Amino acid sequence: MGKAETDHVDRLRAQWRAARPDLDTSPVEIFGRIHRLSRLIAPGIEAALARHGLDRGEFDVLATLRRHGPPFRLTPTDLYAALLVASGSLTHRLGRLERAGFVRRVPAEHDGRVLAAELTERGRRAVEAAYRDDLEFEARLLEGFGAKSRAELAQGLRALMKAVEAALEIKR
Repeated sequence: MGKAETDHVDRLRAQWRAARPDLDTSPVEIFGRIHRLSRLIAPGIEAALARHGLDRGEFDVLATLRRHGPPFRLTPTDLYAALLVASGSLTHRLGRLERAGFVRRVPAEHDGRVLAAELTERGRRAVEAAYRDDLEFEARLLEGFGAKSRAELAQGLRALMKAVEAALEIKR
C-alpha cells in the first residue's frame, strides 16, 4: 500500500505495530474508521441543524416525533425508549423545545396525568428543513461512491451493527 493509499487509521496502526507488535490492532481498521468518520462529519451535521435553531439532541427528539407520524405525539417514556437518553436530559430538551415553540405538552391519551410531547407545526417545519439540509450535506460526502459501492457499504455496516448489538445484548 503506497503512501497515497494510506489513511489516518493505517498510520496509527503502523505506529502501534512499531510500539507494540504483540497487539492485534485489526479491529481499529473498522471501529477506528467509524469513529474518525463520525468526528469528521459531526461539525457539518451540527451546522445544518443549527441553521434551523436545533442542536443534535433537540433534533433527535423532533425527528422521533415526526417519524412516528400523526398526531406526532409521544409520552416521555416512549421518547426515553426511542432515544436511549436519561430522563433528566430528555426533560431538559423538551423544556427548550417547548420554549422555542417546537413542541407542546398535552395530556396523554391513555393517562391524562401524563404529559406527552407533541410536535407543533413550527417544529415539524424546522425538523423537516434541518433533516433536508443534513441529507444534502451527507449526500455531497458520498458523491464519489457509485450506487453499487454505497449498497455494499450499507450492507456491510448493517451486518456489523447487528453483530455489535447481539454482542452487547442490545434488544431492538
